[in-house]
Amino acid sequence: MSKAFDVIVIGGGPGGYIAAIRAAQLGFSVACIDEWANDKGGPAPGGTCTNVGCIPSKALLQSSEHFEHAGHHFADHGIGLSNLSIDVAKMVGRKDAVVKQNNDGILYLFKKNKVGFFHGRGAFVKAEGGAYEISVTGAANETLTGKHVIVATGSSARALPGVAFDEDRVLSNDGALRIPAVPKTLGVVGSGVIGLEMGSVWRRLGAEVTVLEALPNFLGAADEGVAKEALKAFTKQGLKFQFGVGITEVKAGKTGVTVAYTDAKGAAASREVERLIVSIGRVPNPSGLNPEAVGLKLDERGAIVVDGDCRTNLPNVWAVGDVVRGPMLAHKAEEEGVAVAERIAGQHGHVNFDTIPWVIYTSPEIAWVGRTEQQLKAGGVAYKAGQFPFLANGRARALGDTTGFVKFLADAKTDEILGVHIVGPFASELIAEAVVAMEFKASAEDIARICHAHPSLSEATKEAALAVDKRTLNF
Repeated sequence: MSKAFDVIVIGGGPGGYIAAIRAAQLGFSVACIDEWANDKGGPAPGGTCTNVGCIPSKALLQSSEHFEHAGHHFADHGIGLSNLSIDVAKMVGRKDAVVKQNNDGILYLFKKNKVGFFHGRGAFVKAEGGAYEISVTGAANETLTGKHVIVATGSSARALPGVAFDEDRVLSNDGALRIPAVPKTLGVVGSGVIGLEMGSVWRRLGAEVTVLEALPNFLGAADEGVAKEALKAFTKQGLKFQFGVGITEVKAGKTGVTVAYTDAKGAAASREVERLIVSIGRVPNPSGLNPEAVGLKLDERGAIVVDGDCRTNLPNVWAVGDVVRGPMLAHKAEEEGVAVAERIAGQHGHVNFDTIPWVIYTSPEIAWVGRTEQQLKAGGVAYKAGQFPFLANGRARALGDTTGFVKFLADAKTDEILGVHIVGPFASELIAEAVVAMEFKASAEDIARICHAHPSLSEATKEAALAVDKRTLNF
C-alpha cells in the first residue's frame, strides 16, 4: 500500500532538501527521496554539493591553505617551523568528517521539520486521480503518492568525449577529492571553478599543476580586469596555464595519463601526468526518473523543461536546481526550492537571476554579482567604474594578503549599481553586501555613504563605491 503525501521531493541536494523543509514549514505533509549513500551504505543526503562538491572541496582548500601558510608565510609572523609535512590520509579523513556532519545535519533537519525521508532512487510510475505515484528503490522498496512532485536530481560531471572517468587516473570532481597521495604532476582540463579549486589544493601540497583550457582567454564569464588579476596571481603561485587547447586523445595507464592536444597555434603537443582532473562543466541528471511514464518533457541536453516559475509541462510537477535551466549553483537551487514550496502554498516565491552571486574559492578568492564591464560595453550601457586595491586596505595589510581589488560598475545617469566584482581575500563574504545593495536597487553613493567598520576588508567596498565618483579617501 502506498504512502500519501502532499509534496514529494525527488533528490536531497541543496534544492531538494531545502524545498522539502520549506514545504513542511508551510504545513504540507512532505517526503524527500534521496539515494546518496556513505561508505557504510547509510543515507548521505546533501547531493553533489555536500558529498563531492562544495563542502568537501572547501575542507580540502582550507587544509591546503594552512599547509601553504605554514610553509611560506608563517615566518613573516615570527613563527618558525621545521620538518613540515602533510598527512594526506588524515586531511582526507577530516574532509570526510566534515561531509558526514553535513549529512547528519540534514537528517536532523528532516526530523525536526517532520519531513519523511526515504533512502533510495525515486522514479515516476504513473499519474492517476490527480496525484503521482512514485517508486522508491533502495534497501526497502516503497511506493509513495503525492499531489505535488518537485524534481531536484542535480547534475553530473561532463566527461571528455570517449574518455570515461575511472576516478583513479582520469578524475571527475569526485575522484579529485580522493587522491590518496600528492601527485608529482597533475593535469587539469578546464579552468573553471572546479579545475581552479582542485588544482589549487594539490599545487599547494606540492604537485606540479598544468591547466589546459579550450577557450582562448581565462575566466571568460568574469570581469576582464578580475580575470587578468587572478591569472597573474595564480601564475605567480606556480599554476601553469595553456589556452586555446584542443584535446585530441587521452590514454590512461597504470602509472599515469598521456594527454595529446593541439595548442593555440594548432601545433600538436602532448603531456604526461600522474593524474588528470577533467572539469569541463556539468550536465543535468534526470537518470532513473522514468519521465516517459508520465510524459515529463526534457530538452536536448537532458534538462527538465520548466517555465520561469519552475513549472514543468505536467500539472503540479516542478523542477529546480541543476536539472533545469540557469546557473548550476547550490544557492540558486536553494532559492528555487524555497520559491516552489511557496508557490505550491499560493504564495509568490521569487528568484532574481540578476543578483545571484558567483564565487571561486581559490586564493585569491573571486566573486561577482551583476554585469561585467565587457557585458555593459557590448550592450551599449553608459556606466561609471570605481576600483579600490586591497594593497591600500589596512586590514588586508595586517592579514598579509593584499592581492586584488573591489570594482563597482554603476549606471552613468542614475548611479544604480549594475555589477560588483571582487578578487582578493574573503571575496566570498564581501560579495553579500553587493547582493543586498543590488536587490534594493541601491546606488554606488548609497554604499559610499554607509559607515563601514575600521579596520575591515569591507572598507575596500566603500572605497570602490567612492571611486565611482573619483573621491576615494585612502588611495
